[in-house]
Amino acid sequence: MATKNISRRDFLRLSAAASALMATGLDLQSVLRAAPAEFQDAVKLVFGGWGATAEDNGVQAAIKEFIKANPNISVEWQLTPAAGDYMQQLLTNFAAGTAPDASFITSDKFETLRAAGQLMDITDRLKADPQLSQPNYFFEPQETNRCADANGHWHGIGSTWVAHHTYFNQDLFDKAGIKPPGFKDDEIWDWDTFVANAKQLTVDANGKHPDDAGFDPDNIQQWAVNWEMWWMPIAAAIYSNGGEYINKDGLLAIDSPEAMEAMQNLVDLIYKHHVAPRTASMSDLGMTSAQMVDNGRLAMAVDGSWALSWLNQAAMKVPMGTGAIPKMKQPAALMQAHFHAIISSTKHPDEAWEWLKFLASPFYTLSFMKIGLWLPSQTAQITPDGLKEWVTKGIHPDNYVDFVTEYLPKYGVAMRIPNGYSEAETSFITPAFQAMAAGTAVADVMPDAVKQANEIIKAAQSA
Repeated sequence: MATKNISRRDFLRLSAAASALMATGLDLQSVLRAAPAEFQDAVKLVFGGWGATAEDNGVQAAIKEFIKANPNISVEWQLTPAAGDYMQQLLTNFAAGTAPDASFITSDKFETLRAAGQLMDITDRLKADPQLSQPNYFFEPQETNRCADANGHWHGIGSTWVAHHTYFNQDLFDKAGIKPPGFKDDEIWDWDTFVANAKQLTVDANGKHPDDAGFDPDNIQQWAVNWEMWWMPIAAAIYSNGGEYINKDGLLAIDSPEAMEAMQNLVDLIYKHHVAPRTASMSDLGMTSAQMVDNGRLAMAVDGSWALSWLNQAAMKVPMGTGAIPKMKQPAALMQAHFHAIISSTKHPDEAWEWLKFLASPFYTLSFMKIGLWLPSQTAQITPDGLKEWVTKGIHPDNYVDFVTEYLPKYGVAMRIPNGYSEAETSFITPAFQAMAAGTAVADVMPDAVKQANEIIKAAQSA
């Protein structure tokens, strides 16, 4: 990207000031060094990404802080509201030769862009950095698992971590006389306990529960849980049942017996146990999962940790709590997030690296963590002193410290999404998930979907 030049009018204005100051004995170079940033040459970086008001405010604050320490670098923030729209625009910019210097990259496109040579290799810079190269700076092995390719090379750094957990309406639990789940080992529900409690938290118009005689599954007034049918919460269930979403060869493994059993368990919550709403039921009500929890129509929502920014005590009418998702064979939560990466076409790799490093600093991440949008990705942030910097009363429940200090370090799973996955997901996996959500048996739809999806992935890997 081009450096910033002084306009003719600004030059004349500066020259006039310089003449006056030189009369006092100062030379022109001293004047220029003391001049405001707009009169100095600065390398201009363009940084692209997506988000709403919180993301916009966070990046803008980071830019202001960054240029205080790096007055020779300016950063132009190019914001697109939706991730999908931004990534499509980024691909267009690659083709046109107008890509930014650095960028947000979605986790499902990261390996695809790396394989295409669009992301700069930062391995040597990372190893030479005195802070980021420290063995315990990031959560490990999760950070390396998502960032390093098969040769151990890094082409980006994770922005944060996010993971699914349970949100619950404490009033509904108190009414049913059920102790809610937590994050400690002895507080995590096994699957049978979860289903049994879910039935007690599900009530039809006549006050009956699913196992009661005369229960009406077509007239439910209060459901126990909503577990969304998309890849991330589904993957959490699969890993909990001892399966894998992506195997060591970079292929989909969700047609294994363990994976299909886990997915069928989720389908059974809706169509067998009648404790979870169908998508159509939620559409008919015209409410989101969060609104249903707040209005007493839903006892639990399995949702991403980012949802804490609106599913928190300060934002809700009812008392809110959080706990681990139930375990099938073992506790598990899938950890993911977007990446920050330098685009390989940048003309300013050194300056772009300084910006990328700053995005991995506590200053940038803390603002998002304080509002419940992000989780820590740096080990210093889960120390007693580190927790004090971001855990916020009214946003983070009292037991949230257990989630980040005990649960995720032990049970968090990070996977690298392979080249070709995005196309394979759109063409075959998402339609299979939609069929599951509509009540189709997993065994009837998943094996063929995985077979065809893996053909796309194999072709991408061999290209």
